[in-house]
Amino acid sequence: MSHDLKADTGWRVWWKLTRPHTLTASFAPVFLGTMIAISKTDIHWSLFLAMLFASILIQAATNMFNEYYDFARGLDNEKSVGIGGAIVRNGVKPKTVMTLALLLYAISIVLGIYICNETTWLLAGVGAISMAIGYLYTGGPFPIAYTPFGELFSGIFMGMLIVLIAFYIQTGEITTTAILLSVPSMLLVAAIMLSNNIRDLVGDKESGRKTMAILIGRTRAIDVLLGLFVLSYVWIIALVVLGTVTPWTLIVILGIKKPVQAIKTFRAHEEPLKVAPAMKDTALTNTIFVFLLGISLFIEFIL
Repeated sequence: MSHDLKADTGWRVWWKLTRPHTLTASFAPVFLGTMIAISKTDIHWSLFLAMLFASILIQAATNMFNEYYDFARGLDNEKSVGIGGAIVRNGVKPKTVMTLALLLYAISIVLGIYICNETTWLLAGVGAISMAIGYLYTGGPFPIAYTPFGELFSGIFMGMLIVLIAFYIQTGEITTTAILLSVPSMLLVAAIMLSNNIRDLVGDKESGRKTMAILIGRTRAIDVLLGLFVLSYVWIIALVVLGTVTPWTLIVILGIKKPVQAIKTFRAHEEPLKVAPAMKDTALTNTIFVFLLGISLFIEFIL
């Protein structure tokens, strides 16, 4: 039996509840936004850390909302693959999961107040919208995750917006270059959500969801995933050719093995457990790509 289907004990219960493999989608964009800003201003490291932890907490809380509402709607059981499992396998009370999620939101609000006080209170509105999207992704009467727009919302709010906020709190502005460099982050966060929906396609279809993967079919969904990967790399190559960034950014190509593995796995297998490594490779693609891009900008700065 896969470890994913076993009950966890001790600290592992709470660690898996955060769905740690998804947390890179929150801290990698903060790192990238900060590295884009490093050539324009002295980095305010306390703001960086506040943004970093706030983003991670919001992502973890969003994952807990997901677990709570999927259980409440009867979509999760002890045989479900890929979920945190705190409720259906480890016996954590649903109310406890919801309370913990709201507590993480409360802490992130405190961090947000600090960020707004140091920069501008206009960010309070942006933060509130982002938190609302995190809740409404699986909560509320019309969960975003049950529609064809899950990839779009996650890409924009978790990928692009986090990069731009991290850049803005350091520089006090949003530049064209920052927007252009945030595009791959948007595409790859969307890819993480799409890979999840490809894995869960059968179960989601039975539960009445209308995700993009369900509407266009598994084969085309994998093609779209491949397109997101390819466009991310081509985008950086194009920026180099246009002179927007230096050739140092081409080091992102060093991580190309992971997306190749993800596509191969999705095309070779359909069983949720067997395609789980493809989801991990997709998440690692985002992490490696964004970190290499950020490191390239840092190298460019110090040289």
